[in-house]
Amino acid sequence: MAKRRKVGNLMALAVLSVLAQRPMHPYEIATALRGWGKDQDMPIKWGSLYTVVGNLDRHGFIAAAESVRAGRRPERTVYRITDAGRAELVDWARELLATPMTEYPRFRAGLSVLAALHPDEAAELLRQRLHQLVDNLATARAALAGHATEVPRLFLVESEYDLVLGEAEASWIRALLAEFDAGTFPGLDQWRTFHETGELPAEVAALAERTSTPERSDSPDDTSS
Repeated sequence: MAKRRKVGNLMALAVLSVLAQRPMHPYEIATALRGWGKDQDMPIKWGSLYTVVGNLDRHGFIAAAESVRAGRRPERTVYRITDAGRAELVDWARELLATPMTEYPRFRAGLSVLAALHPDEAAELLRQRLHQLVDNLATARAALAGHATEVPRLFLVESEYDLVLGEAEASWIRALLAEFDAGTFPGLDQWRTFHETGELPAEVAALAERTSTPERSDSPDDTSS
């Protein structure tokens, strides 16, 4: 089970990972996060950086090391990671790697309401997605191959993971489209009929009624009668 952390924003994890390398002021932290592509690994809102840094400081995960001034620029505080911050970084990394959690990708949300579309339109949209996905995968493979000659694999495993997921998604979409094209997808005719006539198949109507009607409670607290 995921822990309730004092600073639970994943951006905090990214900041800790950067400061584990060396002390930095917030502008350097942002530059390092962009340079390392952390905004592709986790949700990062750049406008929240100073808030996240402040929260980490307040809870003792980082601490001010010194203040520096360059020319006429405002004074900047350089932060270092504390022992508590290193422990938090390690514990958080262990949790993320070892503990499966339910996530909610946008594609899954779209699939969950697929029935709202006519099957022909759904198939066309999936073909569009597949086309874009194939192009994205080709670009990602080329980028990964280019980085592999300069960057240790340890720092590329998340890109490998993205490729595997993307390839699995593409394979699944192809198989689904093949069922649509062959007419072997279960309930395809009823799905099409509903969109063309507005008539919901009896078995689907019964399922919808059964799953949307609250079960009657027989407990003493049930006052509905």
